[in-house]
Amino acid sequence: MKVNEAISVDKDVLGGIPVFKGTRVPVKNLFDYLEAGDSLNDFLNDFDYIPREHCLTVLKVSEQLLIEAQLHENIN
Repeated sequence: MKVNEAISVDKDVLGGIPVFKGTRVPVKNLFDYLEAGDSLNDFLNDFDYIPREHCLTVLKVSEQLLIEAQLHENIN
């Protein structure tokens, strides 16, 4: 799944904060849950209208960005 299939950014929805597509749930909420020690399943139970695949896409893209940032840092 492509990131634009999982996330939307629209200045008219929460001022342009990235949200899960078709919702008003900020993507940051997922990271807040994980940071607090909650599981992905906990998040999905509380936001049962967000597809699991959308969350997995967000996490995978985040992982890829972190790896790329680390590689770039190691090169410089």
